[in-house]
Amino acid sequence: MENISKVYEPQNFEREIYAQWEKDKNFHTEADRAGQPYSIVIPPPNVTGQLHMGHALDETLQDILIRYHRMKGDNTLWMPGTDHAGIATQARVEASLREEGTNRYELGREKFLERVWQWKEKYGNRITQQLRILGASCDWDRERFTMDAGCSAAVRKVFVTLYKEGLIYRGNRITNWCPKCNTALSDIEVDHVTEQGHLWHLRYKFKDSDEYVEVATTRPETMLGDTGVAVHPSDERYKNLVGRTLILPIVNREIPLFADEYVDKEFGTGAVKVTPALAPQSRTNQGYQQRRHNGGRSRQIFRSRQIRM
Repeated sequence: MENISKVYEPQNFEREIYAQWEKDKNFHTEADRAGQPYSIVIPPPNVTGQLHMGHALDETLQDILIRYHRMKGDNTLWMPGTDHAGIATQARVEASLREEGTNRYELGREKFLERVWQWKEKYGNRITQQLRILGASCDWDRERFTMDAGCSAAVRKVFVTLYKEGLIYRGNRITNWCPKCNTALSDIEVDHVTEQGHLWHLRYKFKDSDEYVEVATTRPETMLGDTGVAVHPSDERYKNLVGRTLILPIVNREIPLFADEYVDKEFGTGAVKVTPALAPQSRTNQGYQQRRHNGGRSRQIFRSRQIRM
């Protein structure tokens, strides 16, 4: 009799068991099957490497729900798939090309696309195999990739429909722009780096007066977009000045001096320039944003290929 291992060794059993489950189509279902419908479309992992612990947790929770409803007799579907993750995948492929001493420009468009699809086949398949090793009871007959013809057609149809209904439109927005990839980036794709900044002091004169308010800012170049200057309502230095009109230097535009409790009267001069055109939130201005994120004494920059415009 062979010696029995003292510990459980899943690699000796689970792959074979899962392969049998898949062969018997234990996780497959049809729309006309009896039972209350219950389905989950898997949040598709990016084909940029391999699964991590976050994926393991997420897929386990989904699998619990799926198996529970399947045992209840519901018509249960867990649809698997992977995401092309265009920009992230391109960056990975370009990094591998640099290691080979070449780049996408030397390869040319067609050859580069071939390399991207090779990457997808390698790492996309690795991810789906990892899901199987986890024991995820997905309906593999329905596996999808975000660039499949059917998925792409559905996205185009929905986009056109929403556009015709006036729900998709162009507008001016602050965005993260990559000058290397020539494309917009989401906030989570940007590396935020904090640097020690410098406070510049600017004088804003009052209309019809030689008096002025001194503003301290880390971003003097944004002053052309100022729409006002804010002070704290309890700041005695400015209490009798609130409501008066200031003249914006250089452009000579009239702007108000107003009170707002959001201002930190202990920082700088206690007067904050308001530049809403350069802040993503409607209420916050550039000065407020610097205070909130960087303690007012530093600013955010974007290193490498990612910058903010």
